[in-house]
Amino acid sequence: MSAGHGHGHGEHGGNKGVALLISVLALILAFSETLGKSAQTAALAYNIEASNLWAFFQAKTIRQTVLRTAAEQTEAYGTDAEGQKQVKKWKDTAQRYQSEPETNEGRDQLAARAKEAEKKRDRSLAAYHQYEFASAAVQIAIVLASASIIAEIIALAWIGAGLGVLGAVFCVIGFFFPTAVHLF
Repeated sequence: MSAGHGHGHGEHGGNKGVALLISVLALILAFSETLGKSAQTAALAYNIEASNLWAFFQAKTIRQTVLRTAAEQTEAYGTDAEGQKQVKKWKDTAQRYQSEPETNEGRDQLAARAKEAEKKRDRSLAAYHQYEFASAAVQIAIVLASASIIAEIIALAWIGAGLGVLGAVFCVIGFFFPTAVHLF
């Protein structure tokens, strides 16, 4: 066996290791990109839901204000028995607009639902940002690992591996604890 043959075999084994590293990094990148897109889509959906609920809340507020004003105005001018019935009906409807637990569409319920949608939106956005950090770290890791083969500098592969671990950590944070780390 020649010395060159042994040296080539060692390089080949090293390149296999770096190639395996690049494959693992690509897998992590695929997860971070897929999870990131999912979180981004969910954030948009929750934002639309919150916006719709707040619009419904505002519509109920306007209706409630109109009914209360009509009742107060009618009372101010004095009314007969029939007018009193109408005033009571308006007041009851205005109160129903405030709270309708059976339909979950009173102002109180709408505000609570909108705030919950906003919380979900914020959590999804936080997860999205964690996945974006993960993707950036892993993309740089892939570049460094690839460069280590060409430049024959093993330190680049090690730095790439470290960035890959960091990317995996950001994926875990994004999935389980999206609001735990705030970088920006």
